[in-house]
Amino acid sequence: MKEARKKRILLIGTGGTIASELTESGGLAPELTTEELLARLPAISDICETDCLQLLNLDSTNMTPAHWLEMVRCIRDRYEAYDGFVLTHGTDTMAYTAAALSYLIQDSPKPIILTGAQKPIGFDSTDSKTNLMDAFRCAAADLPGVSIVFNSQVILGTRAKKTRSKSFQAFSSINFPHLGILRDGVLLRYIRQDCGGSPVFYETLDTRVSLLKLVPGMGRELADFLLARNDALIIESFGVGGLPEHGGFYDCIRDAMAAGKIIVLTTQVENEGSDVGVYHVGHALKNELGVLEAYDMTTEAVVAKLMWILGRTRRREEVERLFYTPVARDILWPVV
Repeated sequence: MKEARKKRILLIGTGGTIASELTESGGLAPELTTEELLARLPAISDICETDCLQLLNLDSTNMTPAHWLEMVRCIRDRYEAYDGFVLTHGTDTMAYTAAALSYLIQDSPKPIILTGAQKPIGFDSTDSKTNLMDAFRCAAADLPGVSIVFNSQVILGTRAKKTRSKSFQAFSSINFPHLGILRDGVLLRYIRQDCGGSPVFYETLDTRVSLLKLVPGMGRELADFLLARNDALIIESFGVGGLPEHGGFYDCIRDAMAAGKIIVLTTQVENEGSDVGVYHVGHALKNELGVLEAYDMTTEAVVAKLMWILGRTRRREEVERLFYTPVARDILWPVV
């Protein structure tokens, strides 16, 4: 029988711990190229054909929305030439990048996989090799759309959050099941993302989106400061959601909405999402002031989605429609 053609996968390097080495000045910094990473894993040639591209070499703390757009252009320009894509990335902001790419590259029938590591590939005790091998296995499989492959788990790009700072199980899937797991080098897929016949690429973001985390006793001053300098403010509230009745928050929100600003209320609680109308401290925000509610979305997804939406439109009705329209299963709560 004729041997099946191996999938052709592009490895795109952006830096991160997986490519880091100890520097003379102290601390880890990205040093290795994609070619040097692949040289540590010759067994990848049994899975697929690979090409390498070194796009960036950053600690992911230094990642910006401009870098997200570089990744999008890189994939768009090479999309027809490859069957899938693997991006190596630092773990600290990987969930933000995965969410952003989910909005900027929609309906992709080809896999776009992000992975990285908690320990550099040169360390004796490292998760780098397993994560990279698993990422290539997934990139060569029928796994459309953007996802994170880490610690033998496949997480939807809009649902990932870094929940452990040092453990190999760095990422969790928030309010959504894993897409699959890898066991003994075999992908066991539970859920297949929806996709189109071809991807839709977007290349515009409004980065004037800010995030405020409430603490007890906070007044409106910081919210005023952020709203004066941004087009949208996401407020991480307590529990199911609400704002303090003291400190002038309601007047702040009312003034900002009148000025055309977008306000989104989410929760600091990782699991189960918001439900702003439950308590008096949230009821008026939703029913009288018209604040948007994040429901079961992750904060990373809310940030990226607002940047994507405001890069397309500033009309409030259209912003609201797009915010509540699911993209890559980023929101499941029944919106009424």
